[in-house]
Amino acid sequence: MRAKTIILGLVQLLVVLAIAYGGWLWFFCRFYVPPEYMAIITSKSGTELSPGRLLAGPGEKGVRADVLGEGRHFLNPVIFEHEIRPLIVVPPGKVGIVTSKVGTELPTGEFLADEGQKGIRRHVLGPGKYRMNPYGYEVDLVDAVSIPIGYVGVVTSLSGTPVAEDQFAGPGQKGVCANVLQPGLYYINPKQHKVDVLEVGVNQVSLLGKIGSEVVTKGVMFSANQALDEQTSNVFRERLEKRDQYVQQQLRDVKEQSQAVELQKRFLNQKAAAPAAKPARVAGKPMPQAAPQQADVSPSFVLTQFVEFPSRDGFQISLDMTVEFELMAKDLSRIYRDYGDLTLVVDNIIMPQILSISRLKGSAFRAVDFIVGEGREKFQTDLTEALKATLAGKKIVIHNALIRHVNVPDQILSPIQAASAAREQDLTNKERQNTARKQAELNTEQSMIDQSRETVMQETSKLKAEIQAEQEKQVAEIQAETLKQVAQIEQEIAATKAEKARTLGKADADVVTMVEGERAKGFELKVQAFGDPAAYGLWEMAKKLNPSMKVNIIHAGEGTLWTDLDNATTGNLGGAAILKNPDKSGDKAK
Repeated sequence: MRAKTIILGLVQLLVVLAIAYGGWLWFFCRFYVPPEYMAIITSKSGTELSPGRLLAGPGEKGVRADVLGEGRHFLNPVIFEHEIRPLIVVPPGKVGIVTSKVGTELPTGEFLADEGQKGIRRHVLGPGKYRMNPYGYEVDLVDAVSIPIGYVGVVTSLSGTPVAEDQFAGPGQKGVCANVLQPGLYYINPKQHKVDVLEVGVNQVSLLGKIGSEVVTKGVMFSANQALDEQTSNVFRERLEKRDQYVQQQLRDVKEQSQAVELQKRFLNQKAAAPAAKPARVAGKPMPQAAPQQADVSPSFVLTQFVEFPSRDGFQISLDMTVEFELMAKDLSRIYRDYGDLTLVVDNIIMPQILSISRLKGSAFRAVDFIVGEGREKFQTDLTEALKATLAGKKIVIHNALIRHVNVPDQILSPIQAASAAREQDLTNKERQNTARKQAELNTEQSMIDQSRETVMQETSKLKAEIQAEQEKQVAEIQAETLKQVAQIEQEIAATKAEKARTLGKADADVVTMVEGERAKGFELKVQAFGDPAAYGLWEMAKKLNPSMKVNIIHAGEGTLWTDLDNATTGNLGGAAILKNPDKSGDKAK
């Protein structure tokens, strides 16, 4: 009994301890991490961390490396502390650049870290939610690279071993990469790769005499994705700022102050009057207006070069021209590696060639040749062909070099214009005379055509009447021939019917003759068989009597025979025959 009492007491004690421990856990150790949050745990006890370490592991004192996700957790508040922090969120269109504060030191010459190393991580975080301990990792959000339609991205690797200037960078090498990025959204580490968005397709360089030159590129087509449009606007704003800085530097380098002021004024006016990018249309409906920053994006820019050269006869000539050129996507990496972006390509490659070839070709023409259409057309053709041949080796395709206006001195322009106007007036008068003569010839030809039309109409009517009469004649002849043939056929049918009736009548008569003759012979033979015609007649009569008829012979005695025939019997009647026909109502006596 004493042992049972001890055991029962121990069980009760254990139950009390279990209840007390459960209450301790539930009321003092329990904490809850809501959705989209995490819990950072700090251990108050354990071995001290070695110098340089920030995050603790199991059994160590300090901030734990691992964090706890959302849900209910139980930790001893005497040993552990917890801190609720929101998750790291990378929104769409952004990239998370991770800087690790923990890990081994990077090798000499490296600035990008891999897993387990300290520094800027090589791999980035795409859109999503991440549980990363903020005491050990820092995440910076930057824009993803957005490449719109009509553009490509030239990638420059910023890390790795350097390559030669005329070589493309491969994996693990530093330099311009051969492959370009097609239109789309790319989550790229800007610390590892630099992406320059360049135009592909046809662009224009417009030279405006002594005012300067302007490069007109394609517009920006925005989509219905607001995040993507925002990234596109940011990319183009950066490109525009770089071009503004380049143009401003060019303006500062212009020697003539008046020309610089004019270029500055024109450049500022162009920026102020740059049209806002129109939103694309989706499914036949206008897209909602994009964010305000999109309207500031203008891909065009102004340069300071202009075309001016002396003619063969010593007059100073300046041109207004437009050169259409195209950069192919497959050649953009090489062009960017060798010359730079579009601004540098135009300013350092295309414009010098235009100026050089224009002066070289233009100096072979007289000033009057640039006014007369044939001379200007030949100069334009020569300029276009020379530009195509020269820039083809630099992977730049020239489509056209169009001369819009030629500025020549007034002392030569006015007489030439007057002479040209007189020649044009003389040509106009001659053309008017030719037109009047042609009109008279046309009227004569028209009259002859009308006369010929009437003749043709009469001949046609006559021919139609003759054809109709011939057709009616042929129809009548066919009808008469048809009636004749029908009559002949009907005559043959009637003869056939008569022959048929005669033949059938003769056949019927022969049949009757033969049948009746044979029947008569039969009767004759029957009479001969009976030996007496009367006997044969009686036999025929008896044969036709009813088979059910009975013959009773009654012998009548002396006295009255017919007093009581109904009661007569064979015993008291004699010599009388009673014929009884059961099919009739009465009897007959014979």
